[in-house]
Amino acid sequence: MVAAGGPSLYKTGKGCGACYQVKCTTNAACSGNPVTVVITDECPDGPCVVESVHFDLSGTAFGSMAISGQAEPLRNAGVLQIQYRKVECNYPGKTVTFHVDAGSNPYYFATLIEFEDGDGELGSVKLKQALETDSWVPMQQSWGAVWKLDSGSTLRAPFSLKLTALQSGQTVVASGVIPAGWQPGKTYRSLINFKF
Repeated sequence: MVAAGGPSLYKTGKGCGACYQVKCTTNAACSGNPVTVVITDECPDGPCVVESVHFDLSGTAFGSMAISGQAEPLRNAGVLQIQYRKVECNYPGKTVTFHVDAGSNPYYFATLIEFEDGDGELGSVKLKQALETDSWVPMQQSWGAVWKLDSGSTLRAPFSLKLTALQSGQTVVASGVIPAGWQPGKTYRSLINFKF
């Protein structure tokens, strides 16, 4: 389940991918059972900016916090007081996935990185080209979970990507995950994930 987070959760994009358990207890429709949400966006204005911590929950997340049969009344309740805690992300059976941005080309590469276990938040991403055995080039965070490299010269695939978790500092390498002949808009699955 997904949620947008206020500035303290979204962290100008570094918080994208972080997992939280949330639950409500102040409304009669609340079950009191926690649900896990992933921060995927920053919520725009209003309470998101004013409150120190704010979750803008999806309708599915709202409904999942409800007593059986009370999902719709809870969704319509508006602003709720919730309890929350940061938790490790856990995507059983999934590996880190790279969705190549539609604007990528031989000189510019950008990718949306998803399904990181553990922190869920990335502190850095580096790219290594096919012919450069030891040269890792830092990528820049474009927005949210999208990381980019504007090389100014032709990039040579296959690409390996080195991901470093923001909180734990743990590093994993997806060797050759972006193949020669990669295409914008395509998704490539790695064989790796963080351990927690």
